[in-house]
Amino acid sequence: MKTKVILIFLLFISFQIHAQVKHIITSDSVDLYVTVKGKGTPLLYLHGGPGSGSYWIEKFMGDTLEKYFKVIYLDQRGCCRSTSPKNNDYSLDRMAKDFEEVRQALGIKSWLTMGHSFGGLLQMGYVLRYPESVKGMIMMTCTLNAYQSYTESYIPNAVKLMNLDTAQLFTNTMSTNDKMNLIIQKLQEKDVMWKLMYKSHDNFLQMGQTFAEIPNWNWGSEEYILNTKDYFENFKPYTPEIEKPVLFFYGTQDWMVGPEHYKG
Repeated sequence: MKTKVILIFLLFISFQIHAQVKHIITSDSVDLYVTVKGKGTPLLYLHGGPGSGSYWIEKFMGDTLEKYFKVIYLDQRGCCRSTSPKNNDYSLDRMAKDFEEVRQALGIKSWLTMGHSFGGLLQMGYVLRYPESVKGMIMMTCTLNAYQSYTESYIPNAVKLMNLDTAQLFTNTMSTNDKMNLIIQKLQEKDVMWKLMYKSHDNFLQMGQTFAEIPNWNWGSEEYILNTKDYFENFKPYTPEIEKPVLFFYGTQDWMVGPEHYKG
């Protein structure tokens, strides 16, 4: 029994050495939840959504990533385990400043960034503002033009999935956000939304379970980010200016961003 207790204690100490949970308070008083795990080159994970949080990638891909990188899992402001700004500032300037303040708080000279989906916009916003802080970027099925992803992939594929034409669904006065909200509502009613994002329904259920594992999940950022014009800028024209190594993955069946989004 004594040996077992000692072993559990040593395992706990080992976990503490390799995993650190930090609450980093930004200059505008937002409490950012940050988990640092693994060893190697520092890698900041920038989640998509907006609002998907960093927990899912830590859970499903952490064992692999942490063998090669010191991974910084960050829940962005107003999301998951981080608090929301009192002034509802979700601008790209403020987001990029958050990332920079996290880097400084952790004492990291420079790091790689890895973004997923909507995180592509965050990566571009960050590297354009703080190029000296970024060694390189890993982009996993990232959008660099949210408007293009919505209008050329997400919306037409969702309409096709529901076996409707746009004339049946939209009015001439509807904004892109209004169309998106209506589509989400219709997809959920038919229980087919998962088909735009997941290979199987089981994968969809697994991902949903991760959200249930975090108590009091903060969804505050979603509404504000989707109504902030910063995130609807086309970042593709800036790509020739990025003098950093970039590894870009795209999904051949990723209808959220678009399988041909990498073009241009």
